[in-house]
Amino acid sequence: MPLQFIEGATIIQLKNLASKNIDMSNEEQKMGTRAESVFGAPGISKRISNKFKMSDIKWNNLAKQGVSSLGVPFIAIAIFLTVWGGLASQVQTSLGQLPGPSQVWQQAVVLFDEHKQERQKEVAFFERQEKRNAAKLAKNPDAKIKTRPYTGKPTFFDQIITSVLTVATGFLIASLIAIPIGVICGLNTTIYTALNPLIQIFKPVSPLAWLPIVTMVVSAVYISDDPLFAKSYVTSAVTVTLCCLWPTIINTTVGVSTIDKDLINVSRVLRLAWLTKVFKIVLPASVPMMFAGLRVSLGIGWMVLIAAEMLAQNPGLGKFVWDEFQNGSSNSLARIMVAVFAIGLIGFLLDQIMLSLQKSVSWNKGAVIR
Repeated sequence: MPLQFIEGATIIQLKNLASKNIDMSNEEQKMGTRAESVFGAPGISKRISNKFKMSDIKWNNLAKQGVSSLGVPFIAIAIFLTVWGGLASQVQTSLGQLPGPSQVWQQAVVLFDEHKQERQKEVAFFERQEKRNAAKLAKNPDAKIKTRPYTGKPTFFDQIITSVLTVATGFLIASLIAIPIGVICGLNTTIYTALNPLIQIFKPVSPLAWLPIVTMVVSAVYISDDPLFAKSYVTSAVTVTLCCLWPTIINTTVGVSTIDKDLINVSRVLRLAWLTKVFKIVLPASVPMMFAGLRVSLGIGWMVLIAAEMLAQNPGLGKFVWDEFQNGSSNSLARIMVAVFAIGLIGFLLDQIMLSLQKSVSWNKGAVIR
């Protein structure tokens, strides 16, 4: 009997014996048999089998991660909606029954339809204006024409855009002021000692206390016949700025002051310029604490803005909520709850944007950032 046949028979016997204890897939068996017939060596079959097992383990881990990251939140949301729908029918208010998930969704669709209708009116308005101007120019080529802006009622989605732009402006201004102050305070004990009492005094001040002061100051200072921005926009942005300063200053100061002293000593040995030391050593090393402050500041700024818009009746989501509350229709509660969910989702997205930005600028790419 040829040696190759004996080896083949031995392989078949071993395979039959192994199949009793190991549950090999059909694909593994086909690949193993093909390798054995070609090479006549059991090692090839074993390596292919191990490769498929490793692949199965990898896919199982990915499946578990997918279930934990998507399945668990989905179950939690489903439970929340079920409980909400069951309890909402038991609550009666002066405006009627507390709306459940279905009523809130219906009003969300209505708000979207209202937005589309308003945009159609805007398009029709400019088309009529263009026709009138064209007719004037046809009669008199030297005639002066005017393009009037559309002054229709802002929709729910217009209010969202206004609020997002306002909080972005206030947060950006606050960051440009707070980060340098935090770096200086973290590097210089004398400056920190001088500024810390002021920071601790103004940090707990409510935005409702800042708003009247800011409104009066902006009205007195921001005077123009053709202003670039509306006073309401400037007032809301400045209020957000004042409330976003303090968490960023405090966290940046702590992050800079706790940098490893060896890094500072290295900068001294290399005789780095002050700005070079800040940008090459201080800022990269203090990124985690600094971004923690920025994320807290952005969340505070978003909450402050909604409250400021409600109190001052400035354009935005806060004004939308207050107008619906004053309207008092049967659909007002559902529309307010749509705004509440929109505020929450936008706040979540803003935080995720900051989280992604932190991951992109962090020097430690392997760090777990949540």
